[in-house]
Amino acid sequence: MSRAPTQTRPDLYARVTDAILADLRRGVRPWTKPWSAEHLAGRITRPLRATGQPYSGINVVLLWAEAVARGFSAPIWMTFRQALALGAHVRKGEHGATVVYANRFTRTETDDKGQDVEREIPFLKAYTVFNVEQIDGLPGHFHATAGPQLEPQARIAHAEAFFAALGAEIRHGGTSAYYALHPDHVQMPPFESFRDPQSYYATLAHECTHWTRHPSRLDRDFGRRAWGDEGYAREELVAELGAAFLCADLGLALTPREDHAAYIESWLKVLQNDKRCIFSAAAHAQRACEFLHGRQPAQRERAA
Repeated sequence: MSRAPTQTRPDLYARVTDAILADLRRGVRPWTKPWSAEHLAGRITRPLRATGQPYSGINVVLLWAEAVARGFSAPIWMTFRQALALGAHVRKGEHGATVVYANRFTRTETDDKGQDVEREIPFLKAYTVFNVEQIDGLPGHFHATAGPQLEPQARIAHAEAFFAALGAEIRHGGTSAYYALHPDHVQMPPFESFRDPQSYYATLAHECTHWTRHPSRLDRDFGRRAWGDEGYAREELVAELGAAFLCADLGLALTPREDHAAYIESWLKVLQNDKRCIFSAAAHAQRACEFLHGRQPAQRERAA
């Protein structure tokens, strides 16, 4: 019979959730702060492993929050051993950031009939990574700085192409942004009514994350019945994180919405009652982003 790993999961769920709750109580959404454009790899991107591979799910939120709290401009993280393998070393006295690894193990159990059955058990492990700004002796490209950025244009071509490729029905008009489930369309105010292009695309990313919940796509349902209930708050948290992930992938800044305060209040309620909520929301947001990326022409060609 296989042995279960060390039971650190409940404490880890609570620790991560409590840190995010503390930020939300201060009115700060830890996933809205982009990396500094001073770093070559940091033009509004997800946190990166030493290999350049982006982190996903809850680890994006954890490392964004850590970077903001510590003032790091570089988005690249690695373990102590990875630094040593590159001929570098973590400076004495530096404290790392916690990231998590989720997987499943198989356990053999005896059922009511005395038969052996295989059961999959989910587990969560924590490990420590360090920002490259905490490490001495790394190759130069880990600290490369970026040149000056261009002024944003009225329309951002690659963002336009990304959302156009989704196949979603996106209507423009009125003053509200929302996703209508049963007619299955995204409603957006006119592009010209937004204060800047980034705000438009961030809002569109939020609503297109909602669009993935339709039964014909990811079929995501938290039991939402009315505005402001727990199911509503959970879906909005998924859409918020999905927008943050998409904006990072597209090199866009995630700007706060006008209903920022109302959302924070609803998220505080569900996070206080369920320490696993933020993990689940990040996982759903990751699946939504992967679905939307999968609608892009290049992805479709690779899948064919």
